Amino acid sequence: MKQLALVIDLNVCVGCHACVTSCKEWNTSGPAGFMSDCNPYEEDPTGTFFNRVQTFEVGEFPNTQTVHFPKSCLHCEDAPCVPVCPTGASYKRVEDGIVLVDYDKCIGCKYCSWACPYGARELDEQQKVMKKCTLCVDRIYNEDFPEAERKPACVLACPTNARLFGDVHDPDSEVSVAIRENHGYQLMPEWGTRPANHYLPRRKTRIQIHEDELERVDNPLKYEERHPDRFVDEPTLDDIMSW
Repeated sequence: MKQLALVIDLNVCVGCHACVTSCKEWNTSGPAGFMSDCNPYEEDPTGTFFNRVQTFEVGEFPNTQTVHFPKSCLHCEDAPCVPVCPTGASYKRVEDGIVLVDYDKCIGCKYCSWACPYGARELDEQQKVMKKCTLCVDRIYNEDFPEAERKPACVLACPTNARLFGDVHDPDSEVSVAIRENHGYQLMPEWGTRPANHYLPRRKTRIQIHEDELERVDNPLKYEERHPDRFVDEPTLDDIMSW
């Protein structure tokens, strides 16, 4: 059975929030939106986001690292938000495993939010319905887009390609290969929700820099040394101007 999901590479995520802003922009203008912001510039701002990036500092000085951790709905295979919904507004699609919310049925009771161990559900304060990541379902099946662009907005916006998208049940898919080769893992598997989204851990990367790469070829500080006679015969500004 097909299960679409995101694979996020923590080794190359730089915390730029491009995924956050592109998600907000696309979904606000699509069927999932609008996503309200209340007093965004005030002392106690609130807003609805499908994707957030949390930043942590790990280790002890001087051996510390900054880890950027994007988090959204994980589209769990055994999603706890679905059975607790009293109106059936939260449901998991059979054809692709995406967990969605039917806004016409949602009464904003927050049961799904309480059941989700990942904090992925948010109440839109203006529309009074629960909202969450849809994996841009209105985009990935839209044949008006070129096939290469039928991906979630966050995946297309990531400047470091830290986000992959595909079928995690297909052993030959890009996401499945990335999970196998880079020891991808699920978030909080002890809850038994079997989240579809996976994370690739941070890993040491060895980079070999050759000595000739440490100095710019066009170093302006060495310009006159390479061309000592370049300006000898050229007129100065005093020669051509009548002050």
